[in-house]
Amino acid sequence: MAVKISGEALRLRIFIGEDARWHHKPLYHAIVLKAREMGMAGATVMRALEGFGPTSRIHTVNLLDLSSDMPILVEIVDSKEYVEKFLPVLDTMVDAGLITIDPVKVVKYTHNQTNDPHIDRDNSQ
Repeated sequence: MAVKISGEALRLRIFIGEDARWHHKPLYHAIVLKAREMGMAGATVMRALEGFGPTSRIHTVNLLDLSSDMPILVEIVDSKEYVEKFLPVLDTMVDAGLITIDPVKVVKYTHNQTNDPHIDRDNSQ
């Protein structure tokens, strides 16, 4: 059975620094791998052009003030059940950052290959 999400869901947003690590891997990559392992619907990683966090230090791609630790956003949309199962895992992985949850309405979520083992929630639970 393929993942099907429609109607009410949650959007999980994880704001971290590009230099953050988890077991010698970039943290954003480790989060994506863990979300996939836990059978979540999908994850997207976005690198920001500029931002600041609790230290108020500006991180930017401006050549005059180049920062290697750019802001990273990992975004996941899934059912309340799956997001709530993932939160304790994130708590152990994210030492510094911001995690938010927003209610969203899924209008369409499709996949054209129903045999993909990575979207079969029956095999990943």
